[in-house]
Amino acid sequence: MNKTELIDAMAADAGITKAAAKKALESFLGNVEGSLKKGNRVSLVGFGSWSVSKRSAREGRNPQTGKTIKISAKNVVKFKAGAELSGAVN
Repeated sequence: MNKTELIDAMAADAGITKAAAKKALESFLGNVEGSLKKGNRVSLVGFGSWSVSKRSAREGRNPQTGKTIKISAKNVVKFKAGAELSGAVN
């Protein structure tokens, strides 16, 4: 499912226009992004939670040349599925 299909499904399920569904989805995504940028965790009970984790700098290897390269440190987003979501897919 892509973003357009999700908007269509949200509009049909909630009985709202596609424009309203798009606005709601973009608001949700913007608020999750904003919270994660601040270093906060976002939890939706039963669905899952997003958090930011720091990945330290490390050395890697270029697979084409075999040369060692430095990979800089960065923040990564992690998602952990909740029990209900995990149960629904299993």
